[in-house]
Amino acid sequence: MPDLTPHQRELLDRWLPGWAVVRDHSWGQVDRTVLEVRRADTSYAVKASGPDDSHLAREVRAHQEWLGPWRATGHAATLVGADLEARLLVTTWLPGRLVEGTAAQGAPATYHQAGVLLAVLHGQLAVVDPDHEARENARALRWLDEPHRIATDTEALLRDEIAAWPTPPARLVPTHGDWQPRNWVVDDDGTVRVIDLGRADLRTAASDLARLAAQDFRRDPALEAAFLEGYGTDPREPHAWWRQQVREAIGTAAWAHRVGDEPFEAQGHRMLRDALVGPRPRPD
Repeated sequence: MPDLTPHQRELLDRWLPGWAVVRDHSWGQVDRTVLEVRRADTSYAVKASGPDDSHLAREVRAHQEWLGPWRATGHAATLVGADLEARLLVTTWLPGRLVEGTAAQGAPATYHQAGVLLAVLHGQLAVVDPDHEARENARALRWLDEPHRIATDTEALLRDEIAAWPTPPARLVPTHGDWQPRNWVVDDDGTVRVIDLGRADLRTAASDLARLAAQDFRRDPALEAAFLEGYGTDPREPHAWWRQQVREAIGTAAWAHRVGDEPFEAQGHRMLRDALVGPRPRPD
């Protein structure tokens, strides 16, 4: 049996009578079970989290508040049932295969579609938050307070940098939070759809480009050009973007060290080197 509590199984039996597991897609790095299940002729995604997983509530909020435009065009799953107290979420299963690791990951057309889709998500609403930058800086410092393998002199430099940063008001929009090929699926006709909203939240639009910039855009500038053409503009204001890149690098290196993902940790350290050694935006 999959790793579900009795109450979670009871809810599944109520929502999807006769369900059966097709495949377990759980990562094993976090306190979350992800199952592909089938009932009659229809497939569903089941996500069950433990008490230490904060992502489920974010995903439920995204389905309830922000995924309408994608759902209307078939680019996102439909919510079937959710119970935050039981820590269970069920959606329809999106057709297609993960973009990551396939030829689609190197195709500009994939990134053009991803840009179009992200512009739709971001364009639904915007709020100005005077405290966002300060909160993000504090979060980066908390990562530095945890065990990590960032060099001592680099950590000291980072703390000095963050202490000197301005904290202007930020324009926040609905974001995916992990916008990259491992969270896109593509079908045989090349249509890109979106999965895994566990990090969805109100953030700056540029934050959704952070992982692409550190990985796929870095590998092939043509992918960045295609993405921005689809998105319609470049949301990365140079000063805020540089701060975003530094914070993203800190979080990547520290989180990956926490969960024992050495390749991702190495990427975080490389991101730090790129941010600190590369050119910085000039003061206004």
